[in-house]
Formats: sequence, structure tokens, C-alpha cells
Amino acid sequence: MSTTGPQRPRPGRRYSTFVGIAFLILIVVATLNTIRTEGGGTLGAGEDERGMALPEFAIPDARTGPLDRDANIFQDDCSTSENPCPSDARRTPACRIPPKGAIRVCDLFDRPLVISFWFTSGADCLPTQDIVDRVASRYRGRVNFLSIDVRDDPADVRRIVDEHGWRIPVGYDRDGAVSDLYLVGGCPTVAFAYPGGILGFAKVGTEELSEPQLSGDIQQLLRQSHQRAREDR
Repeated sequence: MSTTGPQRPRPGRRYSTFVGIAFLILIVVATLNTIRTEGGGTLGAGEDERGMALPEFAIPDARTGPLDRDANIFQDDCSTSENPCPSDARRTPACRIPPKGAIRVCDLFDRPLVISFWFTSGADCLPTQDIVDRVASRYRGRVNFLSIDVRDDPADVRRIVDEHGWRIPVGYDRDGAVSDLYLVGGCPTVAFAYPGGILGFAKVGTEELSEPQLSGDIQQLLRQSHQRAREDR
């Protein structure tokens, strides 16, 4: 006569379960360090984005502006394709709004420009922002810098900016409109643009944005900007 007692899990089954849980944790961590974008593609993930004109936007100044407002990402003064524009479809494009309390990206197109996107939810991007701010002090008067927080609580953003003592301009992207416009998919993401607002290249992730690497990227941006200026003469 045989008896049936409680069966122990087989080693293979236990291993498969462990691998499945570990893989799920990896997916969760990766998701927390990214943000959803409405458009296709991700800034910094390919070469085809080089040479594109940066979309215009005006964004609340995290230090001085009211942070209960969304960014203006209108590229023109009409919400329809009708010509002439109907009077009820008129709107103020991003770079024509009054600059009080806002940062207009067009005002930064007179020099090479570095735009750094960051957020705190599920990511550790603040050390990279410290690096960007430190490096920016070496290029004052030669390169413009803009730091943009995406979707964090406005009180937290102001506290972080104050505690870290950043000196570069900091904008607040309350609803993620600017990050979506720029196809930002991860944190940190840094865009490097030539004068006139033409994208040169972009970098994503802390492994690509150490202080020596960032300094080298800015030197490259300056060299390429000078080369473009000579070719345009």
C-alpha cells in the first residue's frame, strides 16, 4: 500500500518562479525611470533627430513663475489651417507671450544651448542636474543652459532648486507637454543644440552624463557650432 504525503516543489519549478519574479522587478524599475511620451521615438536614441529645429515653448519659471499653469507649446498663431486665420482661432504662440514669470526657449537660441530634462518619481536624476549646473558655470557667456522638471509636485521642485543651489534657469513642465514635444523618454535626458535652435545631439542616462563626459560634449558642441558658423559665411 502506498501513501501520499505533501509534495515538495521541484527545483526546476522553484527556479522558474524566481526568474519570473526577478524579471518582473526589472521591468518595474525600468518603467519607473522612464516617462510616457505620446509621440513615437525617444530623444537621444537615434541619429535621425540630428539637425532638426527645436520646437518652441514657453515654460513657467520654477523660481519666480506661477507653477499652477501649463507650458505654452503653440508653434504658430492659429489653431486651424485656414488662411486667413479666423478671429476666434487666434492664439499667442510660445515665443510671443510676455516673458514675466516664464522662460521662452527662443530667447536662448542666440548661443549653443543645453537643455536637461529630469524628474524625481522613481529615478535618481538629481546628481546629474548638479553636474549640469557645475559645468554650466565654466561656460557662462558662451553656452546657454536650461533645466526642466517634468511633472513633479511644484512645492518639491522649488524646494529642490533651493536646496541644491542651482544657478541655471529651471522650468516646470507641469503636464509633461514639453517633454512629450521633445520625445523625452528617460531621466536624465540632455539635448545639445546649435545657435538658432538646431539639435546637434542628445544623451540619455547617467552613464553617458558624467562630469568629464558632459564637459567633452559641450566642447564638441562649441566646436561644431563654430564650424557651422564658418560654413554659413
